[in-house]
Amino acid sequence: MNALDSTSTRPYLIRALYEWCTDNGLTPYVAVAVDDSVQVPREYVKNNEIVLNISFDATSSLKLGNDFIEFKARFAGSARDIMVPIGRVIAIYARENGQGMAFPLATASSPGTTSVLSPSAAVTEARPAPTPAALSVAPVPSAAPAEAKIVQLVPADSGSSAGDDPQPPTPPKPKQGGRPSLTRVK
Repeated sequence: MNALDSTSTRPYLIRALYEWCTDNGLTPYVAVAVDDSVQVPREYVKNNEIVLNISFDATSSLKLGNDFIEFKARFAGSARDIMVPIGRVIAIYARENGQGMAFPLATASSPGTTSVLSPSAAVTEARPAPTPAALSVAPVPSAAPAEAKIVQLVPADSGSSAGDDPQPPTPPKPKQGGRPSLTRVK
């Protein structure tokens, strides 16, 4: 088996970050790009995205599989079955501090394989709330389909570019009552 035939690392990374969040008493959230393959309450979808709380307290029958994330959750007091294909997960992070990982959007090119789409939007801000909320998006230049993206979580107000300063910028001090955000960095 060569590297092209191997399974995706995405479900393993999602499970690892979910476990890290729960081990540290944090609330794991997943940001999902919604399409027809995603089974979520459509009334909570904004800009074709939804953020879901997948903590033990918010879900029942949670299954973090290699192909789907499945669970039951209550939305406005009504129990709903949720099913999200792993390729539609664009980020998993801790609500309390924003630490986590963002993923490029993937599409199935043939059964059992996925390829990276060139993103038309980047995750720029997540404002965790008690109920699922959408991530805001901003356009980014298209890239070659096979080009890998390195994604890093940074504060939304860190306006410097990578080429502006030879030394890495110092992280900004957390604001009182401020909320973490996700930013995709090229």
